[in-house]
Amino acid sequence: MSTRVRTPVFFNALQLEFKPRYEWAFGEKIAHPETTARAESILTAVAEAHEDFELREPSKIPAGALRGLHSLQLLNLYATAEQIPEDTDFYPTVFPKLKRGEGDPNNIRQAGAFCFDSGTPLNAKTLSAATWSAACARSAATSLRKGAKLAYALSRPPGHHAQRDLFGGYCYFNNSGVAAKVLRRAGRVVVLDIDFHHGNGTQSLFLRDDKVLTISLHGDPREYFPFFCGFASEVGEAKGRGYNMNLVLESKIDGAHYIKALEAHAVPAIEAFEPDYLVLAAGLDAYERDPIGDFKLSTEDFFRVGERIGSLGIPVAAIQEGGYFTEHLGRNAVALLRGLRAGLGLAD
Repeated sequence: MSTRVRTPVFFNALQLEFKPRYEWAFGEKIAHPETTARAESILTAVAEAHEDFELREPSKIPAGALRGLHSLQLLNLYATAEQIPEDTDFYPTVFPKLKRGEGDPNNIRQAGAFCFDSGTPLNAKTLSAATWSAACARSAATSLRKGAKLAYALSRPPGHHAQRDLFGGYCYFNNSGVAAKVLRRAGRVVVLDIDFHHGNGTQSLFLRDDKVLTISLHGDPREYFPFFCGFASEVGEAKGRGYNMNLVLESKIDGAHYIKALEAHAVPAIEAFEPDYLVLAAGLDAYERDPIGDFKLSTEDFFRVGERIGSLGIPVAAIQEGGYFTEHLGRNAVALLRGLRAGLGLAD
């Protein structure tokens, strides 16, 4: 009789201490979409599906792992933010045209030198939550190197918009990048980003790397965040040329057409690259009811997407990114993970 293999889910409770209370939109305060309820919804769904999943505490991430991915100035800024009074959010509002790396990270008023939008706050809990979010991704990747076929990092706050020296898009450390760096030391890695929004941070980290293939399926950046990148013409630079692929999908695309695009473009590129590991930037804001996405995928579609990705037979570290229809976020995450399990032959 075979023993059912449970998928490890990495999460640390300190990720719930980061609680942005509002976001500025059109000059008004609105409830911030990147809420603790996102993680809580997924935790509840994972607990209900305990026969398939096992909740684990991530290992503490070494400081060097973050310094190897992000600039010292950015790390210092997050440390400065710990001095912000409790229950207070600081939003950068001035974005000077400085050379990259200029600005004083010890002065929170100059945070705009290290940020690219006005919707991502800093507060006293940012560093702790973001560090443990990155630790979840690192532990998921480490479990693959130890032989697991699938691991899931319930990373919150998300990470795929974070660049080496800039934060934004609700992202502080690039969690998918953390996982890819761990796996890159053991072989070739593909980062497949299925978030509705382009993973500009992940692209920037590996734009010149020929051992990491980055592929993103997303909404038209002319209309949707992050606006200034994510176009099909961005194919990598220097020795990384040809190792970045942006698949810009049409508005209101449904699950069948989404999977068709995945099958026609992403799958052949992945198979040609012959990766040893796959990092799945598992954004779920392609959901039909997501408030800041514009695709029409159903919960069942997420299962089918996961199943097709899993059928590639490549060990997968799934890293949670976006997804903001909180009521259904947990069931969508479980559907995607169960699809991955089915595709990888772990569901029996």
